Amino acid sequence: MFYQPLTGVVKHLIILNALMFFGSYVLLGSETWDFMTNDYDQLGRLSLALFMPGSAYFQPYQIATHMFMHANIGHLAFNMLSLYIFGPRIEWVLGARRFLFYYLFCGLGAMVMHLGVQWWALEQAGLDPRSWNGSMLGASGAIFGILAAYAYLFPDDIIQLLFPPIAMKAKYFVPIMAALELYLGTRGYQTGVAHFAHLGGALFGFLLILYWHKRRFR
Repeated sequence: MFYQPLTGVVKHLIILNALMFFGSYVLLGSETWDFMTNDYDQLGRLSLALFMPGSAYFQPYQIATHMFMHANIGHLAFNMLSLYIFGPRIEWVLGARRFLFYYLFCGLGAMVMHLGVQWWALEQAGLDPRSWNGSMLGASGAIFGILAAYAYLFPDDIIQLLFPPIAMKAKYFVPIMAALELYLGTRGYQTGVAHFAHLGGALFGFLLILYWHKRRFR
């Protein structure tokens, strides 16, 4: 699975994500935090991440740009490697245009799930969600959607894990990953990781691929 011929949309998505990562550093620079005001002194490249609608940092274009931004090189590399491994076979089945729509749909689904859960959690804590300064960025929601499609379309394919070094069928691997994300999200582990965005991407992707498959991709 590590030697996939690149398909057109997958290739261009990898290039776009890489350009956004390095270009944002060159053109916008890093963010700076003002510890006196507990606020951003300069947003820098984070101006392309997604902030809570209604906050002082939210801009409508972030709905699109946040899906192509990454926090660091490791974040970028992991997501693009996953896209390279699993994306081409999904694109072969769906076709280029439908695959691109699916990718973006999963990314937006991840955003909806993340913002909805975050808004609810802040309100439960007695806080105004519009004053929350946390941001969301990355392709992980779309990647989880691709994993969901892979498990649905190729359920008996073997996925070889590196850590731990075990192999399992896709139809088991993806539900286990989803259950882990749900557990970590509800328990509040790994602060800074948008677990419910991952779940949203997988859920929206699964529902869409199920709908399409029932209609035989018409």
